Amino acid sequence: MPTANLGDVRLHYEASGEGERLLFIHGLGSSARDWENQVRYFSARYRVVTPDLRGHGRSDKPPGPYSIPLFANDIAELIRTLGLGPTHVVGLSLGGFVASQLAVDHRELMRSLVVVNSAPGLPMDTFRDRLRIKRELFLRRLIVRLFGMRTLGRFLGEKLFPRPEQTDLKCTFVERWAENDGRAYLDALATISRWSVRERLSSISCPTCIVSGEHDFIPMSLKEEYIAGRSNAELAVIPDSGHLTPVDQPERFNPTFRTLG
Repeated sequence: MPTANLGDVRLHYEASGEGERLLFIHGLGSSARDWENQVRYFSARYRVVTPDLRGHGRSDKPPGPYSIPLFANDIAELIRTLGLGPTHVVGLSLGGFVASQLAVDHRELMRSLVVVNSAPGLPMDTFRDRLRIKRELFLRRLIVRLFGMRTLGRFLGEKLFPRPEQTDLKCTFVERWAENDGRAYLDALATISRWSVRERLSSISCPTCIVSGEHDFIPMSLKEEYIAGRSNAELAVIPDSGHLTPVDQPERFNPTFRTLG
């Protein structure tokens, strides 16, 4: 099992293929396994690296507090440790937060940025926004503490894979979600509402592709902030897809990265 010792944490990662470097960052409560369809597709042309963030998958799960900059620093150190050089970085949901932080803090490591169903920060501008986010976070914490990770997985799976033909995807999601360490998940969950790079977006200089599932719950207006006034940024919408676009529509998702050349 390949691991990188980054000082205070060991990150598990998988690597395959040869060529330009392409690194995928998974979402909250998930792992590198989110990217199985992408590894198969891209490893014919790229050196594909899929790490588990700290607190997730097979990486170490030290006590928190965690933060998005901490996750981004871990990934930056992994890129340096593996000698990857400037890297194409793709992030899904929480992974999009991490990839965005990486792009503003470690620009020398970025060859391009792909942000999938994510945002440069959650909407906290109005009382309604703050109340909605606090309610969602409270509900998740309550479910984990009272019923455990499998129950939260079932709750989220119904939202993420609502159609009958997605039953197999939903079952796989629930089984994998149940493997999470509840304490580490809650530590990671706590990072979400207090993070933003919205005022630093102008410092992202690498080619950027923002990918949105047609039915993703994150407002399109937040995704459009990434591309406003930029000639080297684009937005791609994947039809008939929800929040986990790389999983529910891999055939449409994989060919969208024109920024990779």
